Amino acid sequence: MQLNKHTFAGLQLKQICFCVFLFVLSCRLQAAQPLTATEASPIFELVTLGDAGGIQDGNLSAFLFRALSEPNYIALDAGTVINGINVSLANNAFKDVALNADKKLSLTGNILQHHIKGYLISHGHLDHVAGLLIAAPDDSNKPIYALKSVNQTIMDSYFNWKAWPNFTNKGIPPFLNTYQVIDLVPQQSISLQNTQLKVTAFSLSHSVESTAFVIEFQDNLFVYFGDTGPDEVEKQEKLATIWHYLAKQMQTKKLRGLVIEVSFDNQQPDNLLFGHLTPKWLMSELTYFYSLVEQKEQFQSMGVIISHIKYSLKSGLDPRDKIQQELQQGNTLGFNFILAKQGRRIIL
Repeated sequence: MQLNKHTFAGLQLKQICFCVFLFVLSCRLQAAQPLTATEASPIFELVTLGDAGGIQDGNLSAFLFRALSEPNYIALDAGTVINGINVSLANNAFKDVALNADKKLSLTGNILQHHIKGYLISHGHLDHVAGLLIAAPDDSNKPIYALKSVNQTIMDSYFNWKAWPNFTNKGIPPFLNTYQVIDLVPQQSISLQNTQLKVTAFSLSHSVESTAFVIEFQDNLFVYFGDTGPDEVEKQEKLATIWHYLAKQMQTKKLRGLVIEVSFDNQQPDNLLFGHLTPKWLMSELTYFYSLVEQKEQFQSMGVIISHIKYSLKSGLDPRDKIQQELQQGNTLGFNFILAKQGRRIIL
């Protein structure tokens, strides 16, 4: 904003103060890094290794998640791992982490082998596991946590000595024992090894069984949703089960944020969703969730991170822009929507 002496002389003091305030606010919003999703003191960190669904190899669904009180991450899906770490390093996403100083390894190697303490895999589709498979020969010993059907799919389809060697401790021998396969029981909480986190898994409706992970640290919660269709289309009420669980938990705990997919824009017909959400269906689900929570003010400081937007080869409006517009248009309840972006760090 430029003010010449004639303009300056004609402005009232209140107008000047207001203009300066807007200018400073604009600069701060543009320069904010990392993105803070809540106004409360942050507890969690989320690093996006891959934000897209579908065909964009090198940028497929994967996140790293940790409590800020420790340097250890859990991976939330693993469609892209090594490239995601490299992009995140280039964006300075790990600047506040005391990285292990193993001189035999690069920074990428240190993060993979020393800071990722396990994988939470929502389902067995390639755009959620490809990065794990490719990194397996150089990965360190750690667990894979998933529902039993999800682990079975991974064992049968990939770690079978045909598609890929068996880097796990189960399935078809010989076992290379890099990964310990841990079956999660729906709605039973367990601690995640070598982290301060606990997780409770919930089944989701998709073309194969998918999973939502409710992650807990002290009295703070975060939720990661794998691919899921809306209850009204899927007719299984699986999202309703999660919303009711969260609403009850929020009576004594704080939900810091959630990652949830929006694969298509609102033009996608319901019969071609294939177990995915659109902005319209996400708003329908969140509106129902909102109705269950007594203290509505909690939503004002909750980040809703949008993931798995399908990469498109079609010309025209970028799917991310279209989905962002539709989310804004339907956001009558004031949710804090954030589109996940590869390499970006969000604190919650």
